[in-house]
Amino acid sequence: MAGSNPELVLAGGTVHTPAGSDVADVAVRDGKIIGIGSYREAARRIDCTGLDVLPGVIDSQVHFREPGLEHKEDLESGSKAAVLGGITAVFEMPNTSPNTDSADRVADKLKRAHHRMFCDHAFYVGATGANAEELAELERIPGTAGVKVFMGASTGDLLVAEDEPLARVLASGSRRVAIHAEDEARMQARLDRRVEGDPASHPVWRDDESAMLATKRIISLARGARRPIHILHISTPAEFEYIAQHRDIATCEVTPQHLTLAGEEAYPSLGTFAQMNPPIRSKAHREGLWHWLRQGVPDVIGSDHAPHTREEKAKTYPDTPSGMPGVQTLLPLMLDHVANGRLTLERLIEMTSTSVQRVFGLVSKGRIAPGYDADFTVVDCAGSFTITEDWLASRCGWSPFTGMELQGRVIGTIIRGHIGMWEAELAETAQGEPLRFASAL
Repeated sequence: MAGSNPELVLAGGTVHTPAGSDVADVAVRDGKIIGIGSYREAARRIDCTGLDVLPGVIDSQVHFREPGLEHKEDLESGSKAAVLGGITAVFEMPNTSPNTDSADRVADKLKRAHHRMFCDHAFYVGATGANAEELAELERIPGTAGVKVFMGASTGDLLVAEDEPLARVLASGSRRVAIHAEDEARMQARLDRRVEGDPASHPVWRDDESAMLATKRIISLARGARRPIHILHISTPAEFEYIAQHRDIATCEVTPQHLTLAGEEAYPSLGTFAQMNPPIRSKAHREGLWHWLRQGVPDVIGSDHAPHTREEKAKTYPDTPSGMPGVQTLLPLMLDHVANGRLTLERLIEMTSTSVQRVFGLVSKGRIAPGYDADFTVVDCAGSFTITEDWLASRCGWSPFTGMELQGRVIGTIIRGHIGMWEAELAETAQGEPLRFASAL
């Protein structure tokens, strides 16, 4: 191969490139991929025989709770959990305290992340009625993932529920807007559907129609504004069917929780620890989500990592916060679904790297090809793995999936040529950097 020797070679693994998968070496220099083929010499060589070398997995929805809620999580602990789970980059959400809704608050998060976050990162700006006209400028700040809208109340106080302020938000700027689509008016009208002490009433209160109403409203408003949107954590098959008719304006996400858990089992066994927004619904809903995933409708898988302490979750419903940790378990859960034939490894790669790059316009991320960042997630698809609490790095210290035996094991996380994690051992220093987006260069 032409040029000086590589600094790093991942040797002999099954490498997944845009051209397909093949056993090969991947060569890295100066944090970039310089070639795929056969390389005999390198400053460092890692034997990947029998392993799959995937493009770095990106989690495009996490809540790392800093500033203001660090008793649940912070940028350092959340990013450690990400890297231990094979995640090379995250998009972090704005419902912190204070909200990330101004240039100063974005700058504060970027400063906090510097040399503390172990993975690459970008931060969403939260939309409000007050900052709507500023969003076109705010979304172009380097290190921002774009704008996030909460149509329905969830953790924190970010909320844009009415059509008029939503239209103003969509009219300001051009980047794809991320949407939490639950209809606040319907949920307010249905508060009496909540049964004290019974978290199984959560999906009765925040019902299918709450999700569908909001999804239809935001797609109509987006079409009026000619603004692309990305609808997060879809929980009903009907929404996927509707979004499939509006692919020119809307992309969408599904979570491992909604693909793995079902209300009939989750609420009796986990109680409020299964409570999230939008809710875990029935087995029939779960099977419907898998149907639309196989049809190719959800673009990406995001964890919606949203940790709360055990003490907070152990209160009596409905005085309990919604959300569960998930950044560290996203890939292990999905590898197990691959092993069980629910989706192919190629489709998983698409939804965790290739499509994230496409949907959001990431620069130099999302594929194994020369010139791209040397981001890799190395996995053993034949290995077995059990989720245990001592493996979890999230400050909240728990997972709804503890005790699950899975097929497929995350071996290593490599970020721009730096070994972030190998065989459950984290790097000694944080190497994360802000992500770059074509629309904000």
